[in-house]
Amino acid sequence: MTENTMTENVQFTSGFLKGKKGIVLGVANKRSIAWGISKCLSSHGAQLAFTYQGERLKESVEELSKTLPGESPLYSCDVAKDEEIKSVFEKLGSDFGSLDFLVHCIAFAKKEELAGRTIETSREGFQIAHDISSYSLIALAKAAEPLLEKNGGSIVALTYLGADKVIPNYNVMGLAKASLESGVRYLAADLGPKNIRVNGISAGPVNTLAARGIAGFTTMLDSHRNRAPLKRNVEIVEVANAAFFLLSPLGSGITGEILYVDCGYRIMGA
Repeated sequence: MTENTMTENVQFTSGFLKGKKGIVLGVANKRSIAWGISKCLSSHGAQLAFTYQGERLKESVEELSKTLPGESPLYSCDVAKDEEIKSVFEKLGSDFGSLDFLVHCIAFAKKEELAGRTIETSREGFQIAHDISSYSLIALAKAAEPLLEKNGGSIVALTYLGADKVIPNYNVMGLAKASLESGVRYLAADLGPKNIRVNGISAGPVNTLAARGIAGFTTMLDSHRNRAPLKRNVEIVEVANAAFFLLSPLGSGITGEILYVDCGYRIMGA
């Protein structure tokens, strides 16, 4: 059985998200996990809004959003700037009225920090990686809280095994993802009384443009495929289905958790 036949037809549709409204942050191109999640959520009936950073990405995100049914508002947002985050959710409140979910697919580290030894991480590189990849979740959750609490809601953030285990060349991003995962738990505790759930998805390595910036990524893919119990790499559609589960009523009793979608790689020893 080939890898393709193993996972064919795993995308399905339902009306579970009909009438629900959400925002996805981090769509960069059609091969990104964020876009895979967006297509999945839309197929289940959700109306989506998107953000982009800078005019360079606006055209790409706008083109993709037009392939979805209904109208998808687009907002410029640099998550390193509080005033831009505030502006996004003010506009979103006007456009949507309330919000049912937020998807955080944002991470960044300077390329030179993703090679060599972690001990060589610069102070600036550390601050940038944590600001964009981790603090942004807190800032976005705070801005979204007034919209999410109206009907109860859900937040999902993408993370990776490098938060928990040492992954060669992941370096400062592993530290930032560890911070992100801790943030998921603390935010879940803060927002739970308002019926807002917060969870993370730790996806196995996926061959996206962003991932290719990690030195030795092809070797990482090969190692994952060979060691994972399912003997293959995870597909974007499988990560997207997991996001749908956590964001939909099916995941109503789950918060503060990290769901591993990695073909079982995490359970294996050396």
